[in-house]
Amino acid sequence: MKKVFSKLELDRIIEMAWEDRTPFEAIQIQFGISEQEVVNLMRREMKSSSFKMWRKRVQGRKTKHAKLRSENVARFKSSRQKPISGNKISKR
Repeated sequence: MKKVFSKLELDRIIEMAWEDRTPFEAIQIQFGISEQEVVNLMRREMKSSSFKMWRKRVQGRKTKHAKLRSENVARFKSSRQKPISGNKISKR
């Protein structure tokens, strides 16, 4: 089943995917899409060169995968995530 996102939601998913400290699990919690779906979305929404640069940067990155993170890091909320609550994006 393919999910349909608004332009605002797409922008936020892409922004979260670009953030170094936001793991894919945080995107899954907020938007209900897996890491592979995020990768597919990024491939579809970005220029080829931008996607390749992003993919090279996040592949295997400890901060993007909760299982690879240190046990001391229990947060995944960025400063820009504060207005988001209940999986809904507030007005900016």
